[in-house]
Amino acid sequence: MTEIARVEGLKKAFGRIQALQDVSFMVKAGEVVGFIGPNGAGKSTTVRILLGIIKADAGEVKIFGKDAWKDSFEIHKRISYVPGEVALWGGLTGGEIIDLFIKLHGGGDQEKRDYLIERFELDPKKKAKSYSKGNRQKVGLIAALSVDSDFYIFDEPTSGLDPLMEAIFQEEVEKIKKAGKSILLSSHILSEVERLADKVVIIRQGEIVESGTLDELRHLTRSTITVGTKGDVAAMASLDGVHDFVQKEGQATFSADPEFLDGILAEASKLGVKKFEAVPPTLEDLFMRHYEGE
Repeated sequence: MTEIARVEGLKKAFGRIQALQDVSFMVKAGEVVGFIGPNGAGKSTTVRILLGIIKADAGEVKIFGKDAWKDSFEIHKRISYVPGEVALWGGLTGGEIIDLFIKLHGGGDQEKRDYLIERFELDPKKKAKSYSKGNRQKVGLIAALSVDSDFYIFDEPTSGLDPLMEAIFQEEVEKIKKAGKSILLSSHILSEVERLADKVVIIRQGEIVESGTLDELRHLTRSTITVGTKGDVAAMASLDGVHDFVQKEGQATFSADPEFLDGILAEASKLGVKKFEAVPPTLEDLFMRHYEGE
């Protein structure tokens, strides 16, 4: 796949605070990369360096093969960006601001603009100063999605939106993903990232602690197993790889290390399986693994 963005050895300090330490990841053509971490982890600093808003202290950041700092003007012609806090001109209407953003980008799809305004249930005739945070966010999203870009950067894009609007945003992102566009999605809503992302990059205290596809990362956390057997299910409590074993009414629930699943299944078969459910770990499980110090 064609490389769209590459971040390598990125470092950035603000005074004595080291915001980023050796951050590296890549976004390929047609790929959605989920960029996750708590507030203060370095997500927005990384995004601002990608956008050429601030300059890195060290490392290399390239988008479309161009330097993110030196060639930011050329790069911006081919990207769309939505921050978590959209600032608007209070005296203009939402529709006027959307049109201005589209014009500044170099032109967009008027039909798609109108469709998105209706889809996101935005009143484009109201002055921006009367908008709630959620409506300000909708203006940024509609403007970004109305233009044809090669790379979309979303930094907490659904901040302030209700769950219905979040779902609509996710549906629209899936459409541009199917069109072969690349997306960097920085979000604290893990279910959103899990639904949309091909690859996940987890940042903690300015460092990348995990990266890869969800399938590649899920081996790092345990599946939750629920099993009911004809024989005494308590015999499974002492098996290798079984943790947090809880027995109730002839069945047991426990977490299991993936490398021991064969042995667990074999023991369950000996006891006579009446019920067996295995739930793979979620992105939230993986995320919390790093932030609970496991």
